[in-house]
Amino acid sequence: MPFPLLLLLFLSALLHAGALAQPTEDRHELIAIAFYNFENLFDTLDDPWKYDEDFTPSGIYNYTAAVYRAKLHNLAVVLQKLGTDISPEGPAIIGTAEIENARVLHDLTAQPEIRHRRYRFVHFESPDARGIDVALLYHPKYFHLLQARALFTDISATGEKGGRTRDVLHVTGILRGDTAHVFVNHWPSRRGGEEASAVLRKMAARVSRKVIDSLFAVNPETRILVMGDFNDDPGNASIRHSLGASGDIRKIKVGELYNPWGAFINRGIGTLGYNDSWNLFDQIILSSGWFSQSGRHWAYHKADIYNRDFLKEHFGRFKGYPHRSFDGTNWINGYSDHFPVIIYLKRTL
Repeated sequence: MPFPLLLLLFLSALLHAGALAQPTEDRHELIAIAFYNFENLFDTLDDPWKYDEDFTPSGIYNYTAAVYRAKLHNLAVVLQKLGTDISPEGPAIIGTAEIENARVLHDLTAQPEIRHRRYRFVHFESPDARGIDVALLYHPKYFHLLQARALFTDISATGEKGGRTRDVLHVTGILRGDTAHVFVNHWPSRRGGEEASAVLRKMAARVSRKVIDSLFAVNPETRILVMGDFNDDPGNASIRHSLGASGDIRKIKVGELYNPWGAFINRGIGTLGYNDSWNLFDQIILSSGWFSQSGRHWAYHKADIYNRDFLKEHFGRFKGYPHRSFDGTNWINGYSDHFPVIIYLKRTL
């Protein structure tokens, strides 16, 4: 073989080998974390110590077994689809509010749309007068439970709401290799007026904040998620000051909390509608540890409000709002009066 042709073949082989040795495009794994207020997921039984009579077959909502089954099915359809356009197996963790007891969670996770995921749940009975609690559903493939506790929210000094409200649920677990602390909240409502009730939500915010401070004192890079129906928007004092969550990602320092939802409400995008305006009470807030780029850790990717068309009202004065379960006291075969919120975490494979 002539020398020039041999040299050409040799150089071609080197170039080909060099091309094969170039790094391929970065490959990432994504995981979804969600929060969804289930809007009065009661069973049909009258519990003597709760004010749950309205949600019984003889109550004002005519809450029969058929309505209960339809409610479970509708919620399961949402959970079946939630986040799957990016994370095909659905959320690894789903925080929720307005559930009555462990029974409704057992019935929900057994629905045919989602039972293949084998969701487990963490729930404690709280002292709320209506009997509605918070809970955490988790996919055992992605989250390993270490411990859980209910944090008492003491509002008795105010004399409001009978001095009782929902506990905060604090769950610790391993999220695919990373230790995570999850706080699930449902702060006191604005009944009686936003300003008059603001002190109650500030008190509720400090319950999580106290434990968060103790975690940061040990390790400022602790990975924390604070989620819930806060009954306040991202810019309210309970979120910004009492909880200490900032919406400016450029200014987040080690040992601080970042709230991605201010950008949504500033564009008029919310999770529930009231008096012809939007609120964004449903939020997932992250600690600075989720922004670390060192090692193969989960890092914050993006946030989304799951306001797909099938979850919306399409006619009438509530057009565009969440398609809720009841119009007044009439069952309208809806889902919830809140849209779910979801964040995505990413790590390099």
